[in-house]
Amino acid sequence: METIESDVVIVGGGPAGCSCALYTSRADLKTVILDKNPSVGALAITHQIANYPGVSTEMSGDELLKLMRDQAIQYGTDYRRAQVFGIDVGQEWKTVFTPEGTFKGRSLVLATGAMGRPASFKGEADFLGRGVSYCATCDAAFYRDREVAVVGTNKEALEEAQVLTKFASKVHWITSSDPKEDDLIAQELIHKSNVNHWSRTRLLEIQGNDAGVTGVVLKNRTQESNQSLAVEGVFVYMSGSKPITDFLQDQIALKADGGVIVDDFMSTTSEGVWAIGDIRNTPFKQAVVAASDGCVAAMAIDRYLNSRKSIRVDWVHS
Repeated sequence: METIESDVVIVGGGPAGCSCALYTSRADLKTVILDKNPSVGALAITHQIANYPGVSTEMSGDELLKLMRDQAIQYGTDYRRAQVFGIDVGQEWKTVFTPEGTFKGRSLVLATGAMGRPASFKGEADFLGRGVSYCATCDAAFYRDREVAVVGTNKEALEEAQVLTKFASKVHWITSSDPKEDDLIAQELIHKSNVNHWSRTRLLEIQGNDAGVTGVVLKNRTQESNQSLAVEGVFVYMSGSKPITDFLQDQIALKADGGVIVDDFMSTTSEGVWAIGDIRNTPFKQAVVAASDGCVAAMAIDRYLNSRKSIRVDWVHS
């Protein structure tokens, strides 16, 4: 089996991994990205980009990701499709195992992101990106003066519903149970003038046509018949996302919420290993945040591999 040695091995080809690779490649560090599938990450399935600085609102997430990937490759990154099934960080050279070969690096970057929950409602997968969303922070502005539904009772659902109230004419909050009286955030949401709370109610189906979502079918436990509700957007927050860390095999320290523990420079508790993007289980899962992580890690790696005490800024040229 082939063994490839690099200065930097990056596991994951999303915005975090590609940004890191761009900076390390430009720093003349031999860099390889191992990407399981460029079409399945959170950015890749985003149908329209509206809040990434300098990017046209007509661009899709997949197009933006391709630009990032191509730019990293242009500066020398070795991009490979590979499924990582294990690592070994116990030695000076970090080892990554894949069916395609073994990759050894003087530094290792974990950028595998987080795994979203599988679609569980009828029509959810069909209209993902066409009315179904998991990120109000990303998509709320598309629903200005329109009616939307928010499904879920967790903290993320509450925070995202609050965001939607600033844009949507009506936010239908669908919960399977009554929020607790001492849950001040939930009570504040319920009492907003443009929020309609559907308590003890289940979402049965998301409906739509070629143009996108047109409505949902609901079932209240106190009523015998189902009810149809006309909405143009459905925001689903059921069980959140889980950082993809199974391949780490307990070699990297994790937080209680499953995210990788890092310091201000994205270094993990294992020397020579960094973690960036949604694998950290950050509170703000945005492409621009992931890209920032990649930049910070790359500059720290450059300093680490070259034993420099200060970080070289990219805007100084000679």
